[in-house]
Amino acid sequence: MSSRKMKKKQQISGAEQAEAAADETADRTAMISSKLKSIYKKAVLPVEKRYRYDYFFESPLLTDVEFDAKPQVLLVGQYSVGKTSFIRYLLGRDFPGQRIGPEPTTDRFTVLINGPEERTIPGNALSVHPDLPFRGLERFGVSFLSRFEGSQLPSSVLRSITLIDTPGILSGEKQRTNRGYDFTKVVAWFAERADLIILLFDAHKLDISDELKGAIDVLKGHEDKIRCILNKADQIDRQQLMRVYGALLWSLGKTMSSPEVARVYVGSFWQEPLHSMDNADLFEDEERDLMKDLAILPRQSAVRKINELVKRIRKVKTLAYIIGYLKSQMPALMGKEKKQQKLINDLPNVFRTILKKYNLAPGDFPDIGKFSEKLREAKFSEFSTVSEKQIAELDGVLNNEIPSLMEMLPSEKDTPETLKAKMAANDISGNTADVPLPTRGDKFGKKPDENESNPFGYAEDDAAHYWALQDSADRLLSDFEALGPQGGFLDTQTARNVLVNTGLSKDQLRQIWNLSDIDRDGYFDHEEYVVAMFLVDAVLQKGRPIPTELPVSVIPPSKRVLMK
Repeated sequence: MSSRKMKKKQQISGAEQAEAAADETADRTAMISSKLKSIYKKAVLPVEKRYRYDYFFESPLLTDVEFDAKPQVLLVGQYSVGKTSFIRYLLGRDFPGQRIGPEPTTDRFTVLINGPEERTIPGNALSVHPDLPFRGLERFGVSFLSRFEGSQLPSSVLRSITLIDTPGILSGEKQRTNRGYDFTKVVAWFAERADLIILLFDAHKLDISDELKGAIDVLKGHEDKIRCILNKADQIDRQQLMRVYGALLWSLGKTMSSPEVARVYVGSFWQEPLHSMDNADLFEDEERDLMKDLAILPRQSAVRKINELVKRIRKVKTLAYIIGYLKSQMPALMGKEKKQQKLINDLPNVFRTILKKYNLAPGDFPDIGKFSEKLREAKFSEFSTVSEKQIAELDGVLNNEIPSLMEMLPSEKDTPETLKAKMAANDISGNTADVPLPTRGDKFGKKPDENESNPFGYAEDDAAHYWALQDSADRLLSDFEALGPQGGFLDTQTARNVLVNTGLSKDQLRQIWNLSDIDRDGYFDHEEYVVAMFLVDAVLQKGRPIPTELPVSVIPPSKRVLMK
């Protein structure tokens, strides 16, 4: 049998193995979702009810639909920062109920969901919809629900994620009192369930109002989800942009209590061409990074839901110890009210005692001020004692069931076949594809290329764009994806294993790596992987020596600038 036929047979065999692995784990998505629901109902929900978790943390008990929900993106910012325009840009079209203008136009919370027809859904109907995770919003009353609506439309973006537009925030006490509901508590409710929180700022008005500061304060504990956008940055010059960017980081540093610097994307996030092209390349790179963050949300959904449940279990466990300790300190007959008041006044010492006694983490304790207010309205004598059995069940979940669930997610121990299958099943809500998001070169001053959308690529005489390995790149794309790239890159170990399996000598592999890792980052993207496979094939199949440098036609056009 010729080497070419043997290679083709191996490719078919590998494809069959990958297909078999995918079939074997086709129900992995449903299994993760079902397991999370089972864990919550069996071990967590009874403890939440016993110690009134929903009352003390103002977080409703979870329902099945919340485990099945699509990833949610929450947009928060002051009025006229471009929240609604940003959503319109993502969707590539107008949506029902859309209001755009320089004045505060969006006066309600709007949830954008996918559906067969365009329509708006009133908040009261939305909160009782059996397939949507918004029942918990009923606690904020009719005043809020009258300013809450759903916008349904057919959209490829909304098949994978749910977008939440919020009212524009104004400064001053009047705006807060006229709302008729607690704005920051509603933001906190959505933030707890969101996969990504986007804070938008206008390059022309960086002041952080009291209400915006209050909204940012309730995002504490969700710092890993927060991304900031400095919008309308094309309307100021380069020097002003540096000053504005620095001022925004300074303001965020004073407002957000995280030691890490917030990730700020700079640009103009709507469909119109840039006002000034001074920073066009920077804005294009920033927008590409943000869109990548949004595009991979469905793939990260399973991990986030597991992470959120673990955080909730840790808080439930801490609450159980707090309530149980307060109950144990109460007298049997006389002086209950006096003892309760004394315990509330001495709450910092009570927390320290519980922390040391049960070896708990300080970050799992509730805010002392808010917790004290809740305790003043409760009767300690009616509290439940600590149930060691329930605590043991929570520990069992954290130590055994969650780790076994994590094994269903991609890891470095996986083979390429199982890794591909796991990546396909990583999304709990069943949305395994990346979110299709806008890419507009003309927005950044780039003229449309007549060959860019041509399925047969560029002609060989177009030296600036022609790539000799384009056909190989198309053919090897499925092989590359089967290796489970993260964010479009194969990590060093995975790429090394691919090369080692070719059977070439260490010296040959060293030369191939140096030629293929063009940007010298230690990772292989798709194009670098194609170059490496081309060099391997040249040695194995054609007996050619490894070149000292790559011909220009073999270097991917996007990386040729690195070779100058």
